[in-house]
Amino acid sequence: QVQLVESGGGLVQPGGSLRLSCAASGRILTIYTMGWYRQAPGKQRELVASITRDDSTNYADSVKGRFTISRHNANNTVYLQMNNLKPEDTAVYYCNADIMERAGFRLRNYWGQGTQVTVSS
Repeated sequence: QVQLVESGGGLVQPGGSLRLSCAASGRILTIYTMGWYRQAPGKQRELVASITRDDSTNYADSVKGRFTISRHNANNTVYLQMNNLKPEDTAVYYCNADIMERAGFRLRNYWGQGTQVTVSS
């Protein structure tokens, strides 16, 4: 069994910062690409940022220059540093990862439960 658990969401004023964390646990052999997605009310879930195991990153145009994704492979953790937050960043943020499980060497895609980020004055 593998789990992704996010933390770090909350309420912040426009221009403020938040740092999201996502820790993977369980029978993990290797974690490949990790990413953050978000879903605002009435909208589709969208990719915010992703990072490969060798730290190659990809960002949505809307967050380039403001958000930074990073990972710590030894701790099976991915982070999202969000600066200069805007009201349009308000959404539930989900962690996602491609994980090779110890049991049977299966490669599966996992989602976290989501954490709310609200940007409002």
